[in-house]
Amino acid sequence: MTVSGIKKICVVGAGIMGHEIALCAALNGYNVVCTDVNPEAIKKAKKFIDSYLPDRVARGKLSEEKSRQARANLSFTAHLKEAAGDADVVIEAIIEKLALKRKLFSELDKICPKHTILATNSSFIVSSKIAGATNRPDKVCNMHFFNPVLVMKLVEVIRGPHVSEETLNTAIALTRSLDKTPVLLKKEIYGFLVNRILSALIHEALFLYDMDVASFEDIDTAVTLGLGHTIGPFQLLDLTGIDLSYTIDMERYQETGDPVHKPSPSIVEKFIKKEWGRKTGKGFYDYHDKS
Repeated sequence: MTVSGIKKICVVGAGIMGHEIALCAALNGYNVVCTDVNPEAIKKAKKFIDSYLPDRVARGKLSEEKSRQARANLSFTAHLKEAAGDADVVIEAIIEKLALKRKLFSELDKICPKHTILATNSSFIVSSKIAGATNRPDKVCNMHFFNPVLVMKLVEVIRGPHVSEETLNTAIALTRSLDKTPVLLKKEIYGFLVNRILSALIHEALFLYDMDVASFEDIDTAVTLGLGHTIGPFQLLDLTGIDLSYTIDMERYQETGDPVHKPSPSIVEKFIKKEWGRKTGKGFYDYHDKS
């Protein structure tokens, strides 16, 4: 299948990443259905979209016509079969747990047409660990978007040993049709490009904080003013979600058994307290009563 054959896209997961991927596709002319088992996630996604589109129109960033068309292109459902049964591409954006992704892809393999490409938006998990749960490993690939999807231009596309050239080319062409810039990884590696580099910086920042070398505020200041980063590592953790960081590190530790991959003590403490960053109103920074 080529990109010209893609008429309907299904996004599984209506969280922050999922609903923004869905809206991005809808804004670029695709018929999109976003699905989630959690009704509250769907409710929040609809609320975001119904405020985001009028705001963009009011700011002069989007025409009224394109806003109406994008909203018409996008629908939500709690039923996976309804969402994916006739999809040409499925993009998975659920929690970073390999067992759950394999279970989902096995279900999708049974539900979707034979030509459907099944892509994972995983931040770290390579698709070869998921493809074996399906009878179409050549059509299973990584398409890693970045948060916030509606702003960030980059998408990492990974050439796994099981992925066909046709699937890879279609994924790259689809990325460009979404007004994104693809980068191709010639082989699978844990963390891909950006997160592999970024993880080294974040883990070192957490080490310095856990060792009481400096406050998290001063570490962020040093990285922004000294390295020219837009935001510091602790601000970034709050943005992407401390729960996500904890889950990724625990998955890696359980896989390798290497203590070096355990979540940092401060991440564990925040996770237990459910201080997960912006999404909960408090992480390393406090976001209550702030615009």
